[in-house]
Amino acid sequence: MSVNLIFKIAAVGILVSVLCQVLKHSGREEHAFLVSLAGLLLVLFWILPYVSQLFESIKDLFSL
Repeated sequence: MSVNLIFKIAAVGILVSVLCQVLKHSGREEHAFLVSLAGLLLVLFWILPYVSQLFESIKDLFSL
C-alpha cells in the first residue's frame, strides 16, 4: 500500500468532516449524511483491491 493512498484517505476524511459540519449547521442533516456516505463509499472502492489481494495472499498461505 502506498503512502499516496493514505494521504488521499486522510484528505477525503477532512473534506467530508468539514462539509458535514457546514451542512449540519445550516440545517441540512440529510445532505450531511449523504456526503458522509459518499465519502465512505469512495474510500471503500479505493481499498477494495488491497483487501482482495490480502485475501488471496491468505488463501495462498494456507493452501501449502
